[in-house]
Amino acid sequence: MAIMIRNSRNAVVLASAIVLGGLLAVGLVGGGSYIKQAAEVWQQSSRNVTVRGLAEREVAADLVLWPFNYSVSANSLSDLEEQLSNNDQAIRRFLEAQGFASEHITTTPPRITDQFSNLYGGQRPDERYRAEATLLLRSPDVEGVMQAIPSTTSLVRQGVLLSPSYEYQTEFLFTGLDAIKPEMIAEATADARNAAQQFAEDSGSQVGQIHQATQGYFSIEDLDSYTPNIKRVRVVTTIDYALKD
Repeated sequence: MAIMIRNSRNAVVLASAIVLGGLLAVGLVGGGSYIKQAAEVWQQSSRNVTVRGLAEREVAADLVLWPFNYSVSANSLSDLEEQLSNNDQAIRRFLEAQGFASEHITTTPPRITDQFSNLYGGQRPDERYRAEATLLLRSPDVEGVMQAIPSTTSLVRQGVLLSPSYEYQTEFLFTGLDAIKPEMIAEATADARNAAQQFAEDSGSQVGQIHQATQGYFSIEDLDSYTPNIKRVRVVTTIDYALKD
């Protein structure tokens, strides 16, 4: 009787072991399938290409800032003021004769220096006071300015002491960027996709969805140092495309 009980227990243990082994086998198979599927998903997700697209345009400047910086000297403030007024009127007459509207002309307050304040004896200049002022033309007539610039020598003949410098250079600006932004972004995106398409063809793949896209800053620069009135507008986009079989 005792032997029969022992044999029954052994049978139960053996059956339990078989069932447990079967479950483990199924689990391993299922787990292996899941791991394989996860590996395939990871492999697919890692298949991408990052490309850059470029769009460039040449545009004409539509606004010009033309500064006239001039200086005068005198021994009295009244004479200094008179010379400043004469210079200002001479420049205004010149610009109006060139066809520029008076409402586009402004003058900055003069900067007056007492040249005797920190100098003594023989170091003193002949005239005590010196003043600088700037008259600015802000005009959309870019071509008119280009034609008028060579004629500024007539102001020198009238006694206007112009002081051109890096600080007072003529600036040509382009203010119509917002109007061309959408088209240029579309061009840069198309250029990026063409690059991705070429990469995909070389690798035996196809271009999928966009994972991430970054638009760069728009830059506006002179076409070259000789034609500041023509601008080069440039933008670069960076796009991450998925690749698929």
